[in-house]
Amino acid sequence: MALFTPAERRFVEAASCLVYCNPFLPRRIEAEREALGADFVETGPVWNVFSDPETNRPNLMALRDRVEALAPVARERLAGGASAGEKELVLYEDLILYLLYYRTQEALRHGVVAGADGKRKQNFAGVYRAHADAAEQFLQIPEVRLPTAYDATHLFACFFQMRRAFLLIFDQIVGRSIPMARLRASVWQSIFTHDMRRYQRVMHSRMGDFTTLIVGESGTGKELVAAAVALSRYVPFDARRGAFAEDYANLFHPLNLSALSPTLIESELFGHRRGAFTGALEDRAGWLETCRPLGSVFLDEIGELDPQIQVKLLRVLQARTFQRLGDTQGRHFAGKIIAATHRDLAAEMRGGGFRQDFYYRLCSDIVTTPPLREQLAERPEDLHNMVAFLVRRIAGEEASGLSDEVEEWIEGNLGRAYGWPGNFRELEQCVRNVIIRGEYRPSAAAPRSEAEALAGALGEGRLTAEEVVRRYCAAVYRQTGSYEETARRLGLDRRTVKAKVTANESEEA
Repeated sequence: MALFTPAERRFVEAASCLVYCNPFLPRRIEAEREALGADFVETGPVWNVFSDPETNRPNLMALRDRVEALAPVARERLAGGASAGEKELVLYEDLILYLLYYRTQEALRHGVVAGADGKRKQNFAGVYRAHADAAEQFLQIPEVRLPTAYDATHLFACFFQMRRAFLLIFDQIVGRSIPMARLRASVWQSIFTHDMRRYQRVMHSRMGDFTTLIVGESGTGKELVAAAVALSRYVPFDARRGAFAEDYANLFHPLNLSALSPTLIESELFGHRRGAFTGALEDRAGWLETCRPLGSVFLDEIGELDPQIQVKLLRVLQARTFQRLGDTQGRHFAGKIIAATHRDLAAEMRGGGFRQDFYYRLCSDIVTTPPLREQLAERPEDLHNMVAFLVRRIAGEEASGLSDEVEEWIEGNLGRAYGWPGNFRELEQCVRNVIIRGEYRPSAAAPRSEAEALAGALGEGRLTAEEVVRRYCAAVYRQTGSYEETARRLGLDRRTVKAKVTANESEEA
């Protein structure tokens, strides 16, 4: 007797993909379609906050029902001596992982929501006992040796981590455009790597060794990405206490470097001894010292960091050691570093303002946040969705009519081609201004850059091919200040670049 019929095997192979694939990539939807065949219901290409709620997705419910029906049958076949090679046994294990995960997902979702403030202690003892009993029933079959020795507590910790990661990404990174879909998938990969099997085996305990660098324009949600990565780290489960080792909400420590002087940055990061500088009246531990092993320190605007502090932080990234200001005792940093910048670090390195060796310690994992204009250029109707999302968050029950009012004001006064130089942050303030004052006036101190103006003109389709080349050459030249570097970046002759830039200057004059 075979473990699976041909039809069952096709289903389990697709379910196996679902266990380990990135839920924010199109491959997830393809696997659902392969698993359900004619019963698959088209629901859209990507997960996002404007999709139907996860608990009501018909494909997930159908998949869960099929897994619940097949798992006990397959177990009985194995217990009865069904023939199965290693591949079939691995497929059986994956089927059971799917079963165990979806049996716990609702309780774990409540745990994520309830624990968001870091103050309410959650008792997972009952959920874990049910999980452990099911794991023993399906994964410890007499006379059957499965390929993987799964530990119930480790699986439970992985499941809780996956719920946290999904909900944080799903709730915070909004938009239906392809750039935002890619961002959600990229954040998931920063948390779990591209190989979930390897992550589950060994990488879950080593992700703190990888620095995550988030790059993107101001206002594009870099801190939201940082929080999602930090708050989704693996936290072990203690079965004896019925609780996780840490409250996940307390594991994120943000520090905006651009808001502090170099001395204060050093004190905040490394701590200081009494008398180390004027005003240091007592010993103080910095974030690197107070951050627990499962925590993350977020260094916002890393591009603003003084070169001397870069050297000290480089040592932290290389050797995981540091000293308080005014102290000689070495201390150990056990957490994770997440950094962000809106600056072009490649240009900063060429100009000598950012150390190359420091950069190459930061860039083991890079996430890029897309500007709002890029999202709206790909999917203009997302403006409606984002305004609705912001109004719901700000005004609650009044959202329905108010959302239309705000959107009509934007279209009538700013226009669909407005470049949103402040990105999502500016859109939020625009919504607030319209709600309070009935209008929004973009800051005169922050006019659209050449690149933003070019993007707006392209979106409106009102440039000739010659104008596109001329204005793009001028925009890149203003960044580099060099005809040679501009020519290198654009793959053009230096004389061509100079002619285009000169022509653009004459046109502007």
